[in-house]
Amino acid sequence: MADDNLRILPAAHLQRLLDTLCVRGYRTVAPTARDGAVVWETIRSVADLPIGWRDRQEPGCYRLEQTGAQEIFGIVHGPQSLKPFVFAPREPLLQIERSKDGFTARSTVPPSEKVAVIGTRACDLAGLVIQDRIFLKETYQDSYYAARREGLFVVAVNCTRALATCFCSSMDTGPRAHNSFDLALTEVDDQLLVEAGSIAGQEVLSDLFLPPAPESLVAEAAKRIDACARSQVRRLERSRLPSALYDAHAHPRWDTVAGRCLACTNCTMVCPTCFCHAVEETPDLSQQQTTHVRLWDSCFTQEHGYIHGKNIRPTIKDRYRMWLTHKLASWIDQFGISGCVGCGRCITWCPVGIDLTEELPALLTPSEQQSVINRQQEASGG
Repeated sequence: MADDNLRILPAAHLQRLLDTLCVRGYRTVAPTARDGAVVWETIRSVADLPIGWRDRQEPGCYRLEQTGAQEIFGIVHGPQSLKPFVFAPREPLLQIERSKDGFTARSTVPPSEKVAVIGTRACDLAGLVIQDRIFLKETYQDSYYAARREGLFVVAVNCTRALATCFCSSMDTGPRAHNSFDLALTEVDDQLLVEAGSIAGQEVLSDLFLPPAPESLVAEAAKRIDACARSQVRRLERSRLPSALYDAHAHPRWDTVAGRCLACTNCTMVCPTCFCHAVEETPDLSQQQTTHVRLWDSCFTQEHGYIHGKNIRPTIKDRYRMWLTHKLASWIDQFGISGCVGCGRCITWCPVGIDLTEELPALLTPSEQQSVINRQQEASGG
């Protein structure tokens, strides 16, 4: 972190940041506690934040607990990442109207709205970088995504506490936010260390007139972030990817995990990077107008693998193998980066607690791999 970009804001004065963003025309969104989970909501006051709450996450388990402390950002994350702010779960792409002269098509690109999201974690910033690469930096840019991305102002929070399901450190995506944020906060007791990461962030920081952060606070923040990284009990070994997953295509472990998987799609819905979608036509009752709609889909649904009269992934085994292989292997070939950011949401929100940090090593175990080769040779008479 560059020292000239570091300022100190008393946690009790966080409302000043919210008010400054409001003056600049931003709708401020932040994590709020609702129905036993944390969800993004529009807020106006610091009192709307889940102060004193912490989340406990384990495979197939999510719980909120009130600590009674004054910690503002004690909750790491809920089921929602930044994805819904830029890649809408459901949105119209085109409206077609019938007239006496034929048909008229009208684009439905949304107007750019200024939205400031406070409380984004480093893993979700990494997910946003991947989404940007998919929707903005390839040959064909998505104008719907671009319109939402243009008005997004991201206030990240560096993690000083890891969940049991976190493994961002092994993915080099956290717990410190490195890029793609406008402001980054690190909560150290009753102080907030504030860093600007963009021109827009520097402008907001200038409006706050905050004093420079003392070296002692900067050092303490770095110490806590490093301790968070070291405390993570899960990790993903990537040195043999992507080729090792391709080699494991016939591995018996796929049958084992398929016996547990419910194909519920939870893992893909909470994932910050999954971008599978479907399109549908929704005509009105008069049959004079129809809307071409894009909506989130999942490679775990049976319909998603149906192409021209044939389902290319008819079994749960096929779908799980497709998901994990794409996420950790072919995604690297396609986009030059892993499709996993180590947030651990797929582990937490899987009803049966399937853990990809366990599945991948099992697939890459040399002894099991050799048994597959032996059975293949026996079957072929070799």
